[in-house]
Amino acid sequence: MTDHYSALGLAANASLADIKKAFRQKASFYHPDRNHAADAAQRFAAVQKAYEVLSDDAARQAYDDNRRRNLLDDPLQTAREIWQTYTHNILVS
Repeated sequence: MTDHYSALGLAANASLADIKKAFRQKASFYHPDRNHAADAAQRFAAVQKAYEVLSDDAARQAYDDNRRRNLLDDPLQTAREIWQTYTHNILVS
């Protein structure tokens, strides 16, 4: 499961204004026309998808519910994914 909050570099309690601001910054940074890194297009798509989900109230609520459920179902796998995403973001950024 992709963590949309980490794709935008946000906490789960981020406001809509924070989501919009982070989206604009990340989309500008990872846009394939401006960033020639090998994974820029993939990261740009992840940022777009994250914004699409988190900016819609119903989709965000469903995502948050599913996210909480996954944390409870398999906490070790979830922790691994969170740390992998975190370390990847630190090393790439």
